[in-house]
Amino acid sequence: MQKILLMMLVFSLSLLWGASPYDAGQKLFTEKCSSCHMGFISADRIKENFFEKNNTVLHLKAPSVNMLAYAIMRGPKKVGDPSDPDMRQDEIEEYLKGYLEHPVRTESICDPDIMRYYETKAPIRGLSDADYTALARFFMGYKQHRQTAHPSVVKHLSQAEDFSRIQAEAKADGKRIIIEASSPTCHYCKRMKREVIETPEVQKALTQGYVLVDVDISRHSLPFNLNKVYRHVTPSFFIVESNGTLVAQYPGSWEKHDFLSILREHRPRR
Repeated sequence: MQKILLMMLVFSLSLLWGASPYDAGQKLFTEKCSSCHMGFISADRIKENFFEKNNTVLHLKAPSVNMLAYAIMRGPKKVGDPSDPDMRQDEIEEYLKGYLEHPVRTESICDPDIMRYYETKAPIRGLSDADYTALARFFMGYKQHRQTAHPSVVKHLSQAEDFSRIQAEAKADGKRIIIEASSPTCHYCKRMKREVIETPEVQKALTQGYVLVDVDISRHSLPFNLNKVYRHVTPSFFIVESNGTLVAQYPGSWEKHDFLSILREHRPRR
């Protein structure tokens, strides 16, 4: 009976805000939490900030929203049993209420190596049971909603992936394929990904005419016999037609305006 009343409260909250429980939780997070917790930050940027630069890049005083969602749903100290969503929602609500109203650093589910950079959290009062339900639904649905709203334009070639499907996708959409030869130890690959490829302008340009495939050359061979022309420089970019015909090759790292010029020059005409 208590659960039914709680769901009725959540439904009333949704009507009041004109949104789903997820949207209600997102709105609540923005209003109550965003002054301390930043929005989405890419995983590579987070790793660079904490593990390479000792938080001197972002100067975070609290985890970002996606860091919180990860810690709650998939982190080493994740809350609840993933196999039982209903029970897990209850457990997440209980955890949020307990920690937000009585924050204790040792009870945090965040990475302990990163916690040292954060300020001590002040208690939050005045949230209703419906608010905690909305917040729980927000964190539970965050990853899916993020992927739907911001689909990645970069595909990562793996042994299990059939490259013919990428070709078929490019052909169906009238796009060309960009093969990026990269390496996990390549500093310039990481910098270009962070400062160029992940920027909104480049993402938009890629979406309009290309399928970008990142190939880790330490693990996989380049498709379309590109090894014959590869100059063993990372990163390197090969623009090919959907049938594999090489259009152009650009070895090395590029600044954003130069890379945008390359994309504009070779964008397929439809």
